[in-house]
Amino acid sequence: MRIPRIHTPEQLNPGQQLALDDNAANHVARVLRMQAGQQIRLFNGDGQDYPATLVDVGKRHVLVDIGEPVTAAAESPLRIHLGQTMSRGDRMDYAVQKATELGVHAITPLHSERCEVRLKGERQEKREGHWQQVAVSACEQSGRAVVPAVHPVQPLAEWVQTVEADLRLVLHHHSAAPLELATPPTSVALLIGPEGGLTEAEVALAQEAGFVPVAFGNRVFRTETAPVAALSILQWLWGDFRQP
Repeated sequence: MRIPRIHTPEQLNPGQQLALDDNAANHVARVLRMQAGQQIRLFNGDGQDYPATLVDVGKRHVLVDIGEPVTAAAESPLRIHLGQTMSRGDRMDYAVQKATELGVHAITPLHSERCEVRLKGERQEKREGHWQQVAVSACEQSGRAVVPAVHPVQPLAEWVQTVEADLRLVLHHHSAAPLELATPPTSVALLIGPEGGLTEAEVALAQEAGFVPVAFGNRVFRTETAPVAALSILQWLWGDFRQP
């Protein structure tokens, strides 16, 4: 039987008992309906999994014994920062979820000229918090013990000027240039446009900031498909998909 992995923001110390935070306790007690004596794995983003035994499970509290940590082997050596222009409905959730599963290091939601999502104030903060929780849940499922940061929403024009990476790529279906590098990068910034695509001016702005236009194949991807395809290729080229 698969042992559930649960994220908690708490500091985890081997040999100590810990009362799980409300979210983790609710998931263990009410969603999974686990009982004392059963095993879980906890992680808090420090790169390690902590085996834990349930000591006491109540409706509103869960107490666990924490075991010795085990270093998780689910992180890619390639650090990818995804600049994902926001999309409507659950498409952005899908992009964040799949990008996390595919090993992205950080995600910045962007708004651009053709972006149809407009957020501000409390509504924006709630969406940012929601996307961060989507990333947490994807880590629980995929075995990652480092949660990618979902940064506050930024204008595309600001992000392309400030993001740091060895290689900067903008997905642009008009590009015909092959991706050839003499030295494999250790970090990549990947810019993906909205449902209506990036404008020529935005592509030009990205290029002025050092981004290289690239297309993977001859088909035009939907905005939520693009990170899945691009991240898979990048992980194969320089990350942890290629077998030694």
